[in-house]
Amino acid sequence: MDLSLHSHITQVLPIEDTSHVGHARRTVQKLADQAGFDETDGGRVALVVTELTSNILKHARSGELHVRLLPGEVQGVELIAIDRGNGFDVQACMADGFSTRGTQGIGLGSVLRQAQVFDVHSDARGSALLARFFPRNSRVKDLRMGITQHSLHNDPACGDVWEVAVKGRQVSILMIDGLGHGPEAQEAGMAGARAFIRNPFADPGALLEDLHFDMRGSRGGAAALARFDGNTGTLRFTGIGNIGATLIGDDKPRGIPSHPGIVGLQYRKIAPIDYGDCTGQLLIMFSDGLQSRWNLRDYPGLMYRHPAIIAAVLHRDFCRGRDDVTVLVMALETLDD
Repeated sequence: MDLSLHSHITQVLPIEDTSHVGHARRTVQKLADQAGFDETDGGRVALVVTELTSNILKHARSGELHVRLLPGEVQGVELIAIDRGNGFDVQACMADGFSTRGTQGIGLGSVLRQAQVFDVHSDARGSALLARFFPRNSRVKDLRMGITQHSLHNDPACGDVWEVAVKGRQVSILMIDGLGHGPEAQEAGMAGARAFIRNPFADPGALLEDLHFDMRGSRGGAAALARFDGNTGTLRFTGIGNIGATLIGDDKPRGIPSHPGIVGLQYRKIAPIDYGDCTGQLLIMFSDGLQSRWNLRDYPGLMYRHPAIIAAVLHRDFCRGRDDVTVLVMALETLDD
């Protein structure tokens, strides 16, 4: 599974009245066409969009549908329906025929059958449902990574930039938060991204110097680099500025520190730090548009859900609302083909 994934803003569709159901369906069908889905595959996606958005209105009254393309050799479509309703009994609602509102009760069972990847989390804070689609009969290994990226006030320019590269059993991750927000912050972030793309598997310390060189003359920004080796189970990390990072396993979470400075302007060189025994843990990285005072243990069972669900829930509950925000969650696995 060799991949190069590039930064893109999550498309957010508000679901607040019945007219939004049709708009969401048409929007996602266009995305499915862009991904190369045929009529049958596009119909599967449209059916699930209708189910998810209708359920938001029935059970939570309002919410959002987060939509993005899944790049790769075979493109896919990701849907996350998220709300702040009262939650529901996931096991009961998965059974066909179950309904809390006198409907046919085929919603979640239908979603499970139509999507290649499905997961859900629900509690008293609200619900998040994930569905990922790929063309029928395509052999695609799901990358257990979730990412949500949003610009302040839906600005088309976003100062947060991320990159992910996968090669064999190694994965390399970049996250940059350009100073401020808007086009100049985005320009700073993209300059660093270009340096990363040239050699994503260089040692993080050397790669940070390349970012610093390429970001000179821009606003600069915070930057963090993480490289996981599935052969050894080791994560190597280096960060400058306000990019947060945490390793989460069955034991106590391990906070990963970044150091003061501004990449592209001035920072003190710090050697990367190695973290061992990371296989099976979650790596969560986030820009400072997300509050740092969250704890997955406050959400029973959430740490065992798909990383895309985790990223969406953290964004829902801890977005500051005054800056660009990016949350990246990756399950550190061996990444076997």
